[in-house]
Amino acid sequence: MPSQVTAPISNEVLVGLNDEVESIIDRLVSGPLQQDIVAIVGMSGLGKTTLANKVYSHLSVEYHFHIRAWCCFSQVYTKHSLLAQILYLIILDDVWDIMGWDLLKHSLPDDCNGSRILLTSRFQKLCWQIKPGSEPHHLRPLTEDESCELLQKKLFAKEDCPPVLGKVVMHVAKYCKGLPLTVVLVAGILATTEQDCWEEIVRRLTSSIYVDNEHCMKTLEQSYNYLPDYLKPCLLYFSAFKEDQDIPVREMLWLWISEGFVQEIEGKSLEDVADEYLMDLIGRSLVMATQHRSLGGIKACRIHDLIHEFCVAKAKEESFLQILHEDDFSTCTRPCNPHRLSIHPSIPHINHVTRIEGLSFPNLHCLLFFGDRPTLLEESSYKFLLCKLLRVLDLRNCSYPTLSFPREVVFLVHLRYLRIRNFLGNIPSAIAALSRLETFAVEGNPRRYLLPNTIWNIKTLRHLVTSEFGGGFIFPIDGLEGSPDLKHLDTLTLAIEAPPQNLQKILSKLPSIRRLTITSVGNHGGILVLNYLSRLESLKIRRFDRYEFEFPLNLKKLTLSDNCQPWSKISAIGKLPNLVVLKLYRDSFLGQKWEMEEGDFCNLRFLKLSELDIRWWTASSGESVTLGLIKVIRCSQSVVNSVEQILQEQIDLGNKGLKIVNTNEMKNWDGYFYS
Repeated sequence: MPSQVTAPISNEVLVGLNDEVESIIDRLVSGPLQQDIVAIVGMSGLGKTTLANKVYSHLSVEYHFHIRAWCCFSQVYTKHSLLAQILYLIILDDVWDIMGWDLLKHSLPDDCNGSRILLTSRFQKLCWQIKPGSEPHHLRPLTEDESCELLQKKLFAKEDCPPVLGKVVMHVAKYCKGLPLTVVLVAGILATTEQDCWEEIVRRLTSSIYVDNEHCMKTLEQSYNYLPDYLKPCLLYFSAFKEDQDIPVREMLWLWISEGFVQEIEGKSLEDVADEYLMDLIGRSLVMATQHRSLGGIKACRIHDLIHEFCVAKAKEESFLQILHEDDFSTCTRPCNPHRLSIHPSIPHINHVTRIEGLSFPNLHCLLFFGDRPTLLEESSYKFLLCKLLRVLDLRNCSYPTLSFPREVVFLVHLRYLRIRNFLGNIPSAIAALSRLETFAVEGNPRRYLLPNTIWNIKTLRHLVTSEFGGGFIFPIDGLEGSPDLKHLDTLTLAIEAPPQNLQKILSKLPSIRRLTITSVGNHGGILVLNYLSRLESLKIRRFDRYEFEFPLNLKKLTLSDNCQPWSKISAIGKLPNLVVLKLYRDSFLGQKWEMEEGDFCNLRFLKLSELDIRWWTASSGESVTLGLIKVIRCSQSVVNSVEQILQEQIDLGNKGLKIVNTNEMKNWDGYFYS
């Protein structure tokens, strides 16, 4: 049985080093029954994390361990006693000091069952501190031939290198000194340059490539210098986030847009242009995709810790952004007048209350609170930070003094982006003063927030979202007919208390809506007509008990939960011609028999079935060969059998790319493990 998985998705190419992979796997799956620690050591950029991920994802490792978990040491803290009597493999990536290990080790029981810990670190002495007398695995640099192979794969994929460029490629491989990160960075520069210019670019690059204790910073500087001007602030913005943090792509794109980094291009939305910026940075090997969307595209991304280190230094050097920790406020005496400020908590002081005195931020345009726990601010300090020029304000990790909506925010008339943590009470009508607001997001436990009538006056709104499926914003019904439309609203998390006809009146005033999540608060019954939403692509519906639905034909992604429809109604969904993703959760449909009709779901690529009480499912994939993934979570054996039937049909039709993920047999463990 495959093990439970939590690990970053890695698209990094591994060249050579197969012997290293096999050596580490052998140490993990064989040897003593006592808990053992295997360390991979080497300088930054050598590929320690990539190697660990290849080992982690290897089939022999997947089937040997009951549970596998990936943990970045820049995250905090632990889950205790979840691993008792379980054969586990824990990856501890990028370990910097013994303190983190001392906090974590008591949560890793040694039950003499062959459990293993695989860690990566730049520091050999640290490995000996963790396990005295151990022999760490020293990751070797690539050979020149392996560097050349990696470069060619990055530049030409599966095609051969043109003979005329062979000498250029070998020249780069030689000067990269076997460091994969340097090879990848140079490939990112060349990939965006005309080939007849490569020789001159390589001559300039290789004269400055520097591989030693400065960790390729000069090569990173060259990569940065070759960026077009509009991409430079987008890359530096990653410095605001914590190292090793997966960043939601949609959140990053909205931030770029609110900051004014994204240029308008006729015929394209700002979000589409911002997405092209991100894909350009990924293509230049400066950003890594870590999660993909079921509908296609990137869901989350991050940057290498060395690139993060560079971005932090460059952002400070160019006065682009400054990072402050809680403790910095009490010790900072130098002039501090940043345009952008990212505040991180100081880990040791769990209940520390921060006081800001003697500092002024008159030109602050962007204020971000990021971290693994809230920053606790004294009330006077909180008001002190809210400068009137702010365009971007993220308070999700700021524990502000009041439990209600922070009313000081309504005076920040230049705000484009506002993200706050969940609060009690309603949203004040004075929010209409934020006439430039584009994004308003609330994080935390699912709650419902009543919007004032004045919300219709914020004509710039693009995104109104809450973080949890189940909460949402409640639009006022009074005076709806006389209110202006929100013509630019693209993304909405909506809670509805009124009958369906009132919902339809609200949605008719949102002509540009593309992504919509709706939760019903009261059960009124009836028909929910949505087929007039001509731009709607993604729809989530929850708790519309025994409603009937009329969906727009352009719908691409549909998620249903707790709607209690009979299975006979699913045929209407199967006829949607553009539906690519379907996710069915508990009680989305009731009954024990689901009969699929011929021709249903002809373009479906992703199907997720979770906690469905089906006893008979007659499934056929017809002539469609589009299915790429079916995920089954805690469903009956009938569902599993039907999925296996679909898999065989798809193979017979020539679709050998279909993947099945069956978590029915997995242990009841949430799979997340933080250090």
